[in-house]
Amino acid sequence: MPTPRHRVLIVGGGNAGISLAAKLLRGGCPDVALVEPKDTHHYRPLLSYVAGGAATLDDLTRPQADVVPRGVHLYADRVTSVDPHSAVVHLAGGEKVAYGDLVLCPGSEVDWDAVPGLAEAMATPHASTSYLPEHAPDAWRMLSGLTAGRAVFAISDRHVPCSPVGLKPLFLAADHWRAAGVLDDLTVDLLVEGPRLAGTADADRELRAAAEGYGVRILPGTALTSVDAPDRTVRVRTPEGTTTIHYDALFVAPPHRAPAWVMAGGLDGEGTDGFVDVDPLTLQHRRFPRVWALGDVATVDTSPSGGALRKQVPVVAHNIPAALVGKPLRHYDGYTVAPVTTSRSELLLAEHARDGHPEPTIPFPDLGRPRRSLYWFDRHLEPQVYWHRLLRGKVS
Repeated sequence: MPTPRHRVLIVGGGNAGISLAAKLLRGGCPDVALVEPKDTHHYRPLLSYVAGGAATLDDLTRPQADVVPRGVHLYADRVTSVDPHSAVVHLAGGEKVAYGDLVLCPGSEVDWDAVPGLAEAMATPHASTSYLPEHAPDAWRMLSGLTAGRAVFAISDRHVPCSPVGLKPLFLAADHWRAAGVLDDLTVDLLVEGPRLAGTADADRELRAAAEGYGVRILPGTALTSVDAPDRTVRVRTPEGTTTIHYDALFVAPPHRAPAWVMAGGLDGEGTDGFVDVDPLTLQHRRFPRVWALGDVATVDTSPSGGALRKQVPVVAHNIPAALVGKPLRHYDGYTVAPVTTSRSELLLAEHARDGHPEPTIPFPDLGRPRRSLYWFDRHLEPQVYWHRLLRGKVS
């Protein structure tokens, strides 16, 4: 049987893959194929709201077949290996698919091995995360059921997609605890690996003030190193050394890693930690010019986020045909954004460029301060933009 070949083959049917496929078709690309094994598509930014009791899984779920653009050939299978020298992708079902240009946007995956005992803790009612759809509802059951004791929130900075969003369940829960009259009976610890709660100094200041208003103890530079689920304790590394903390509820934004086939196919590079080695400006692979990457799996020297994808997708959609005919390539400026709630009714945007300087989309009003209008936009309007515009390639 001959190996099928496509002009553009996209690996990953999430935000990046679907919106890019739609934009390529709108730009006149005659042959786009997509590899995605899941039969359900999730609007992932709402998972943090599910974990905070402000949304349900039904709010963020659609059949994958409903969001794949008409005219795109779908391979409902998973990638097992990529051979960039032969321009071939191998699928779990045994099929080989050849490509003219390959776009990698499979996302990243939770690295359970990075924190011994974490996977075992997730099987108990005392630990959860918003980074996996199957765990997000459990997070709210755990947090809303807590009326006394200690809640520990651990936010990793090891390749976590939009890690400040991991703070949303903390603030949604804290506001709930205050309204329920139990906040004073709780000890709430926030462990963050980095020096800031968000990417800009202004957002960090606002979030710290909000956390302190709820009585949250912030421990910067603190990393989760292991979990003892039976004892309900975590071992953490702090600037002063290591210590053990007991928990009654443990919420984590866990470390992530790239799919194993990235490194196995030689698509990573020195210092990329197994992620795809692309030029952070053009999103073109440094050694394989017909390979591109965007989203969580790409090394673009900025925090991955849905807002970053809005800038990256048009760049790749332009650069694939431009590279074929030797035209100048567009650049991704490194913009990213993290929307973080500070209560059950207010939210701020931490927008910044690759160098960490603020890069607001509009100068007024200041979107880096908590606002009710931003909460409404992020929770209610943004999902509609996602389903009806972004996934159809209509957002530039």
